Amino acid sequence: MNKTTPSQPLLSVEDLSVAFRQDGEEKLAVDRISFDLQKGETLALVGESGSGKSVSALSILKLLPYPAASHPSGHVWFDGEDLLHASDKALRAVRGNRISMIFQEPMSSLNPLHSVEQQIGEVLSIHHGMGEKQARERVLQLLDDVGIHEPEKRLKSYPHQLSGGQRQRVMIAMALANEPELLIADEPTTALDVTVQAQIIELLRSLQKTHGMALMFITHDLGIVEKLADRVCVMTDGKIVETGLTEEIFANPQHSYTRHLLSSEPSGRALPVADDAPILLTADDLKVWFPIKRGFLRKTVGHIKAVDGISLKIRKGETLGIVGESGSGKTTLGLALLRMISSDGPIVFQGANLEGLDTRAMRDKRGDMQVVFQDPFGSLSPRMSVEQIVAEGLAIHAANLSAEERDAKVVNALKEVGIDPNTRHRYPHEFSGGQRQRISIARAMVLEPSFVMLDEPTSALDMSVQAQVVDLLRDLQARHGLTYLFISHDLKVVRALSNRVLVMRQGKIVEEGDAEQIFDAPQTDYTKALMAAALRMETAPEGVVSD
Repeated sequence: MNKTTPSQPLLSVEDLSVAFRQDGEEKLAVDRISFDLQKGETLALVGESGSGKSVSALSILKLLPYPAASHPSGHVWFDGEDLLHASDKALRAVRGNRISMIFQEPMSSLNPLHSVEQQIGEVLSIHHGMGEKQARERVLQLLDDVGIHEPEKRLKSYPHQLSGGQRQRVMIAMALANEPELLIADEPTTALDVTVQAQIIELLRSLQKTHGMALMFITHDLGIVEKLADRVCVMTDGKIVETGLTEEIFANPQHSYTRHLLSSEPSGRALPVADDAPILLTADDLKVWFPIKRGFLRKTVGHIKAVDGISLKIRKGETLGIVGESGSGKTTLGLALLRMISSDGPIVFQGANLEGLDTRAMRDKRGDMQVVFQDPFGSLSPRMSVEQIVAEGLAIHAANLSAEERDAKVVNALKEVGIDPNTRHRYPHEFSGGQRQRISIARAMVLEPSFVMLDEPTSALDMSVQAQVVDLLRDLQARHGLTYLFISHDLKVVRALSNRVLVMRQGKIVEEGDAEQIFDAPQTDYTKALMAAALRMETAPEGVVSD
């Protein structure tokens, strides 16, 4: 079935509805939306988590979990063909070739058993028939284009050996490999620091200009939308409530929900810490070196110095922010402090040296040291309900609780992070990315720990929910005297929560100090560059995002 018009757009979504079957009933996730996308145009779908943005995008290529999902109404016309009613053979000719997609959660989208070279090379082999040598050269070029440092050293790396931002960039390289006519980007800069965000936006612009590629950009980051998009569709509760030219939407929003989105961002400052607050955690000359092995005998020929001689102190009730570009060692440092990966150098927590403790001894400390991971989908078991996920730690660290007491704690934790406790019997795939992140926070907070490592806890959340989570973390800290290690590339969120900040680069601390001093008067060239990039992303006119 084809549709022909004198001036048809590249993509035309008409009256599209999406329903999911739950508890024997069909519930609408998307309700009769319509929009067009012209060749070479950038259209942004914006809205809060759960508004239907990603579901709408996945429907274009019929990537939803059918038959659990259905389309009560609608058509998706691509270059005159209705993809919603196309055959599997027709869809295979379009997917990954004419339309590519960058998914929101790279850890769950990349094959954990294949190296970077194998995953990108497979795309080039299937769609272009490239040989091994030609494919390797193209893979290196793509990795360089998306900002992977020393791409030759990353060819043999597996997803778990990359930082969250590096995994996202590999996903972008795979999507761009076939130079598609339409690129659907679902939160493509979520895990990236501000300098690489600018690079990726400039890269996408360049590709559009060179190849006339259309771009559908799904994001909660309105600052990026303002820089990149030609037109905007604002979604809430599965409906498009406002659409128009980007500059008009930002200058004169008509719908109350659009005005709410534009006015929402994290605010406030960190809670003060008493001058006599005791030291909760220290590390001295901490090192995490990963060996580089080559040859038939796998001899060690060098090391990747992910954390290279870092010393730090964190006081009780304090928030220490860790910032730096992707791959700088931020997350590795946090995992080492929690003894979740091997490291060299003493780590003292609550007066006890953790170095050398065996698994049993560390287990007694785990309830007091919690973590919220960057990728919520990868860290939540798909086979466990939300109730089981949040309660799992209680079964180990609060085994004396009755079933009723345990359930009450789960309900309270979910309420605190803004999740309806009546949904606790559902599974992770039934929640949006932002909702899954909040479930991860509830899982950590239910044990009422004294120390929490937060690894990009707001990266998957829209602006309004980011502000809510920042307020929540601040409130929990005030009520329970929590201490946070806060790792993020979002400098607005870091400033809103952190008392002190460490700036990392290539495994080392390049600058540290009080948050206000770091943000208002940075001393090193690298810190100045980070702050300047963040300012450009917030205030630069369209087209001015690169150095």
